[in-house]
Amino acid sequence: MTDGGLKVEQPMESVEALSREAEGLKVKLEEERQKLNDVPLTTVAARLENLQQLNIKPRRVLKGHQGKVLCSDWCNDKRHLVSSSQDGKMIIWDAFTTNKEHAVTMPTTWVMACAYSPTGSMVACGGLDNKVTVYPLSFDEDVTQKKKAVGTHTSYMSCCTFPYSDQQILTGSGDSTCALWDVESGMMLQSFHGHQGDVMALDLAPSETGNTFVSGGCDKMALIWDMRTGQCVQNFEGHESDINTVKFYPSGDAIATGSDDATCRLFDLRADREIAVYTKESIIFGVNSVDFSVSGRLLFAGYNDYTVNVWDTLKCHRLTILYGHENRVSCLKMSPDGTSISTGSWDFTLRIWA
Repeated sequence: MTDGGLKVEQPMESVEALSREAEGLKVKLEEERQKLNDVPLTTVAARLENLQQLNIKPRRVLKGHQGKVLCSDWCNDKRHLVSSSQDGKMIIWDAFTTNKEHAVTMPTTWVMACAYSPTGSMVACGGLDNKVTVYPLSFDEDVTQKKKAVGTHTSYMSCCTFPYSDQQILTGSGDSTCALWDVESGMMLQSFHGHQGDVMALDLAPSETGNTFVSGGCDKMALIWDMRTGQCVQNFEGHESDINTVKFYPSGDAIATGSDDATCRLFDLRADREIAVYTKESIIFGVNSVDFSVSGRLLFAGYNDYTVNVWDTLKCHRLTILYGHENRVSCLKMSPDGTSISTGSWDFTLRIWA
């Protein structure tokens, strides 16, 4: 068919040609990126001293949940913890004494996310109710009296955090979006669209001026977002299954991810690529949670085989294994001062290690 000398190919043929061209360009891009790939992280780290034997032991066991512990978060006072569970309860703990200071029953079970506000004066949580609810903490009255529903997603809420102040809250959801909410008015300030599957985890960049955060999801992708514009500014692929957990390196220059493919990975933001994989032949269970030591030299990872593995972030080998939980380790958090680490598990308990 000719149209004024312009040859119009069959639509299917042109689609195929464009697909081939796109694939060719992808290959070229990958070649260009490989040229910048000068030296592996493990080679650079080889000249570093090996770390001394770690002596990390379980110091406290927090018992009180009647169901699987799904999420936990430290308060900035380095002493209190909030945890949420499949039993529909959210508990505020004193990690020193193991006392429960508040126990709040939620309207639904499977409270998948909980977070302490930076000042420690309130906690947020949510889950299968698709909502994020904020509870101001005080001993004067029942905590549930003052509760406030802040935002609602169209599917379950998987993760939440307060970005640098008590005024806003950032959430991730099974509806494949993240959202930034104003706590006072309950208005959505920004939404973040880009994942092709459920968002499972998010983490804020360490610098308060950064205005960026990372999210990981069931599309095997980790995305870096600009909180002000709602734009995705970087994406990282490489995992072969769902990403369950993401964490910024303390300097803010890299992110660690943990996945159902039984690996943790380190992606460098400046090099724009994966620079390390933490894996062993013997590790066949998924990773649910990762966190760094304060220096970033240690990477802690909680697995479905009931253990916590401690990795040398730079040398990429495993330093030790923490045994104690009797079911999968669902959440793991370094305390704000770096002196201890909390883990939560499907065995209904939380443990404090130091």
